[in-house]
Amino acid sequence: MSTLFDPVQAGDLQLANRIVMAPLTRNRSPNAIPPDLAATYYSQRATAGLLITEATAISHQGQGYSDVPGLYGTEQLDAWKRVTDAVHAKGGKIVVQLWHVGRVSHTELQPDGGKPVAPSAITAKTKTVLIKDGVPAFVETSEPRALDAGELPGIVHGFAVAARSAVETAGFDGVELHGANGYLLDQFLKDGSNKRTDDYGGSIENRARLLLEATRAVVDAVGGGKTGIRLSPVTPANDVHDSNPQPLFTYVVKQLAQLNLAYIHIIEGATGGPREIADRPFDYEALKAAYREAGGKGAWMVNNGYDRPLADEAVKEGDDLVAFGKPFISNPDLVRRLRENAPLNELDKATMYGGGAKGYTDYPALG
Repeated sequence: MSTLFDPVQAGDLQLANRIVMAPLTRNRSPNAIPPDLAATYYSQRATAGLLITEATAISHQGQGYSDVPGLYGTEQLDAWKRVTDAVHAKGGKIVVQLWHVGRVSHTELQPDGGKPVAPSAITAKTKTVLIKDGVPAFVETSEPRALDAGELPGIVHGFAVAARSAVETAGFDGVELHGANGYLLDQFLKDGSNKRTDDYGGSIENRARLLLEATRAVVDAVGGGKTGIRLSPVTPANDVHDSNPQPLFTYVVKQLAQLNLAYIHIIEGATGGPREIADRPFDYEALKAAYREAGGKGAWMVNNGYDRPLADEAVKEGDDLVAFGKPFISNPDLVRRLRENAPLNELDKATMYGGGAKGYTDYPALG
């Protein structure tokens, strides 16, 4: 029987163990360029079977928070190459999470101060982060404009270009599409944020169209074995909801099963919150079964609130990978600590967003 510390294959990725570092926004990349410290930060955590980077914008329009990294400029790609080189020198594997935030943005972060974009012109009841004079502040998101159908092929192309640049130029082992947490692809999926009446709205098939087109384009660019995708069926993060998520996500994973992806990354429950939501019940085992029955062979990654006992149980029950988020911030050697059942460093929440080395690269390892 497999354990959390056994190697596993995820598409083209041969992973040393089943522990994944989840994507964690840290807001330490002025001008969307990862700092030199990022190479230290990620390489410190390279004992994870797989590192998934903080969400990284595919374009300036896809940017939604101050000082988050991008993949659309030469300096950005050069900086990421320093990160991947550092991780590979430690024997680690790293993929980059491809991000377009859609309506979860602010005019100050958009090209020429324009409105953020969305499937429909509905303002998200959520906040973003603006950093001024080094001080992060949470502010209400700006009113978005609805994307014209003619703009959508450009966004799909943007995902493909970013994926190719990530693998061929920046040296990543693969990419993960961010289809979760109320960002653009998720906004299109869910009927609470998508009120369109064209080919990208209304039916399940139409609402899933953009996510599937973007995923196929990325697979064409870098190969299915280097491509993962993150989904969050019922999270309320960033003011998203769907009136009937089970058939929606069943359809989505059945379509994804045909693309020979490296993995499917599922957030169970509310992102960073309860694993079960009373008014949003969801059967994750049925979702996994639907994916497998449709021929999906990618690794199945679970995420949200996992500790060692819960992770052991997940692997025992057939999940292939378990993602850990905040524990990886304060414990660069989390894999060792989990293996030895050692105590964890306490997280300094005041240094999560923005800043420098403090709360980023200065957490101690065991011994």
